[in-house]
Amino acid sequence: METATLAIEAAVEERHWWFVGRRRLLSRLMRSYRIPPHASVLDLGTGTGSNLRLLKRLGYERIVGVDANEEAIRFCAEKGLGMVQRADACHLPFEKDRFRMILATDILEHVEDDHRALSELARVLVPGGTAILTVPAFRSLWGLQDRVAHHKRRYRMRPLLHLIRASGLVCHERFYFNYLLFVPIWLGRQVIRIFRIPLASENQVNTPWLNRLLTWLFLLDVWSARWLHVPFGVSIAAVVVKPSASHVGAARHH
Repeated sequence: METATLAIEAAVEERHWWFVGRRRLLSRLMRSYRIPPHASVLDLGTGTGSNLRLLKRLGYERIVGVDANEEAIRFCAEKGLGMVQRADACHLPFEKDRFRMILATDILEHVEDDHRALSELARVLVPGGTAILTVPAFRSLWGLQDRVAHHKRRYRMRPLLHLIRASGLVCHERFYFNYLLFVPIWLGRQVIRIFRIPLASENQVNTPWLNRLLTWLFLLDVWSARWLHVPFGVSIAAVVVKPSASHVGAARHH
């Protein structure tokens, strides 16, 4: 991700509607899957600290953060969100079966070999452990934010599920979200492209009143997306589990 883009993210992630809504979604998923506060947690790709902020607020204490970008690590340290290690998602510096939960939110699209990254995630997850993934969806939404964030791809549901299975993980839940803003975001990105509007990040397209409106709209979106299963959205969320020995044995028996 470009330095200017990171700086904007660092400045806005605490209150920006997108980060506020995604944190609400993650907290609900963690409660649904009963991830206890004493669990060992990996925040894979911390960015400027949005997930670290959430985990600390929810009372998690055994948190490890990693990111490949030195600037992102610096921003996390400046905010007092804890130490973050520099590491490549495809070569994690941890032993096998280390973490009870992993957050990998908007990370896979940055990695050249997303299969290798998911396989590494599976390696360091304990058997029976849970990982929560989010990725951007639909190539038709490709725009400024994808370019400045150095994305490699956007996803569709079926190929993502195939990738998850190929990495040795089982998907327990998946759904598109940010469906209410799908059309406005598509239109906005076409305007930015056609008129070549000079922005370092789409996060700059905001005002206090617009942020309040979009915050409430996005909170409604992430609350309803799990149950409605709308066939489109700006992003995909997936909850995956590393099979335990008992699960593998049961599968073989059947």
